[in-house]
Amino acid sequence: MNHMLRTVALMSAMTVLIVVIGSGFAGQAGAWIGLLFALGANVISYWNSDTFVLYMTGARPLDANDTSGIPQLVADLAHRAQLPTPKVYIIESATPNAFATGRDPAHGVVAVTSGIIQSLQRDELAGVIAHELTHIKNRDTLIGAISATMAGVITQFAYVLRWTSFLGGNRQRNGSGLIGSLAMLFIAPLAATLLNLGISRTREFAADEGAAEITGKPLALADALRKIEAHAHTKTPPAFAKNPATAPLFIINPLQGIDIASWFSTHPPTAERIARLQALAHKTP
Repeated sequence: MNHMLRTVALMSAMTVLIVVIGSGFAGQAGAWIGLLFALGANVISYWNSDTFVLYMTGARPLDANDTSGIPQLVADLAHRAQLPTPKVYIIESATPNAFATGRDPAHGVVAVTSGIIQSLQRDELAGVIAHELTHIKNRDTLIGAISATMAGVITQFAYVLRWTSFLGGNRQRNGSGLIGSLAMLFIAPLAATLLNLGISRTREFAADEGAAEITGKPLALADALRKIEAHAHTKTPPAFAKNPATAPLFIINPLQGIDIASWFSTHPPTAERIARLQALAHKTP
């Protein structure tokens, strides 16, 4: 039930945030609009957050005739992890990365970029996929997908309210009111990111440990993280990372090469993750 409590806590926090944003723009009326908007967004995000996440990242189902062997690798690892075989999606990008989504193990999805298939050795790729399967097994994917969806909703809600307020005859508002509206436009996604911080860091360590247990090769995952990290440090984020709300879902945050994004990193330092995996390898008989 712990994951359900965390989910309820996250959705409640997001609801409060949307109501506060609505109130900041339009007082009591805005707060009521925000509450109705949040309730509808909660229902949609719970049942369809994985669909939204896949859409936002440009992922598509892996072709049934695919010759990369990824679907079979996912199926084999899922069997080892005692999970239903998740659907497999691919993102056409040379940047290596991967994420998992789905509201529960029965609706799990693993998405990989075309770049990760080309960049990693088989054992390294298995470690990454096992990491994502652990997220599914631990039910992190529901929280992550809801958080990504609601972060996007909050950003759009603030944007719509700002322009509706401006175009709807509130041009006479004083300067401080206008500044407040502009500030809220930036505070909304920032607050959503901060909510994400409390969710993501510890679950990455747990997923790394789970991957090591599934594959029995913690050093392979450590090597994979090192390679993905090297690609992530770029001033030009890949197309699949154009929406910052989805960045925390990936095994390595694809936006960490952007200076301001690194201030609010939702992942623990890769060097620390690698060090922990190396320690696990020394303990493995």
